[in-house]
Amino acid sequence: MPVPLSYSYRNLLTRRMTTALTAGGMALVVFVFAATLMLAEGLRQTLISTGLPTNAVILRKGSGTEVQSGIERVQASTMTTRPEIAIDADGSPMAAREVVVLIGLIKKSTGKVSNATIRGTDVKSLALRPQVKVIRGREPRKGTSEIMVGANVVKGFAGTEIGDRLRFGKREWEVVGVFDAGNTGFSSEIWTDADQVMRSFGRDAYSLVVAGLRDYGSYAAFQAGVEGDPRLTAETFRETRYYEKQSEMMADFLRILGVSLTVIFSLGAMIGAMITMYSAVANRIAEIGTMRALGFGRVSILAAFLAESVFLALLGGVMGLAFAALLNFFTFSTTNFQTFSELAFRFTLTWDITLLALGFSVFMGVLGGLPPAFRAARMNIVKALRAA
Repeated sequence: MPVPLSYSYRNLLTRRMTTALTAGGMALVVFVFAATLMLAEGLRQTLISTGLPTNAVILRKGSGTEVQSGIERVQASTMTTRPEIAIDADGSPMAAREVVVLIGLIKKSTGKVSNATIRGTDVKSLALRPQVKVIRGREPRKGTSEIMVGANVVKGFAGTEIGDRLRFGKREWEVVGVFDAGNTGFSSEIWTDADQVMRSFGRDAYSLVVAGLRDYGSYAAFQAGVEGDPRLTAETFRETRYYEKQSEMMADFLRILGVSLTVIFSLGAMIGAMITMYSAVANRIAEIGTMRALGFGRVSILAAFLAESVFLALLGGVMGLAFAALLNFFTFSTTNFQTFSELAFRFTLTWDITLLALGFSVFMGVLGGLPPAFRAARMNIVKALRAA
């Protein structure tokens, strides 16, 4: 005969303070666990959403990132003539030759220098990135030392408002516009004319070529054509896959850090739950003896006390997730380990993280509740009634 679940629920209500403290400890563990997963997921989604599946990115073979890549002008021109590339209304290919460099700017929050990404763009760069919208000012004019900055750059770095002048690459650059690229990596970049960046930094090669393909299925032929051409020594990626790869190292670090902290905190939380349940067993010896005398079996007693521990853990899990959900309104800024540039992204709570966090709270409840539940189930009826 099973013990009613209401029995476990009522016992938690009678020990409100102990229940609240134990659930609070578990809530802290779930909060840390969920927050680190949200941070890693936010980074991943920010970089994936930076690219489009119908765009292809071409880099020098073996370079790995835009900053390390170098594509000669002749090679870049050859790449943009592939038949798989879409043609614009003016008859020109939907392709852009771009250059990417890093500069140091002063962060508003710390007053210290941090890396920012300068993207030298081509005529088709904006058309290939429809998520980029100029929200204030205007686009830089080609052939001039004008720049436009991403929304996250304006928030995070000093001297980046419209009308300000930045000095890098042996010349001054005037900020003429601010653009918003939504929750993508482009919002953390500064854009200007590619040829001006190359002259200013003494470079004679582009960093990458971005090609807008005719359709999603054209990528395989495009990749085979570019990578099979011995003159180009290049490798291609779908733009979404390329930016996803940029997030892997940092996301893995965040996950490992989160799991490490969670393991340490969860040990304390499970010990707290165990102590709470042992105390509950010690205070209810007479109840346990009475239930056994009424015909409730050992398995029913074990299940009742285990259910109480799981209720307690789930309460903590829901509390922790509720606090973690508030992080959705915050933006986190850090250095991307692979590009060494500043990147801003949001905490992102998904259903997978929610279910994983709640599952982890149940796991803590089971591990913390099993030993006390076994003790309660193994009690001798006569000894329990005598102890009353």
